[in-house]
Amino acid sequence: MEIGPLLGSGRTADVYALDGTWVLRRYRDGIDTTGELAVMSYLAASGFPVPRIGPPADDALPTDLVVQRLTGPTLAEALLAGTVTEDEGADLLVRLLHELHAIPARLSQDPEDRVLHLDLHPENVILSPEGARVIGWLTAREGPPALDRAMTSLILAQVSLDPAVTAGARLRGLLAALLTRFAADGGVPADALARATALRAEDPRLTAHEATALDEAAGVVASLSGGGPAHFRR
Repeated sequence: MEIGPLLGSGRTADVYALDGTWVLRRYRDGIDTTGELAVMSYLAASGFPVPRIGPPADDALPTDLVVQRLTGPTLAEALLAGTVTEDEGADLLVRLLHELHAIPARLSQDPEDRVLHLDLHPENVILSPEGARVIGWLTAREGPPALDRAMTSLILAQVSLDPAVTAGARLRGLLAALLTRFAADGGVPADALARATALRAEDPRLTAHEATALDEAAGVVASLSGGGPAHFRR
């Protein structure tokens, strides 16, 4: 496998060009891609909009994942540019979660369980010419859909509280619009929010600010979910 230039780096992986069709996502810290590959394959077969999975190379490492090379902005970039409104962004995130949670769990025998992304936020949605595609399936697991709604809300609240994020006000608008739409599906119950907060606290990749703001972010989500005033730090 001939690896091309580095296209970008995230918290867990580096992405390299392979050709015009495929990219190599190579995880750092020895993260194995077996579970992520299985989830993405299952979702692709179920019709969910994940990137296509490429052919594995003979010299591929356990930390390698070859996926479709997507073009187009992330939902976060589109929101920042103003080409997508907060209401439109909320509609898209809700639609994607609806579609995901309509798919039966791959492994769990509990009929209420579904595949959960647990990191579905605007930076993990690519607005490709063929339609929105969801990336970043490392955190996927199975469980109740309310947990996914809680985690998406919690992540948005955390980022919106970061004073270094210039689009904080826009993210707060997105969060409020999202939680209004979640109400039709049962909203974000307190137990789901508590579980999401605990899972988030266990993530070693949180920034110092994200860890510090976690409880405040949970309070914001709880306030907005309950219909009362949300107390954002100024």
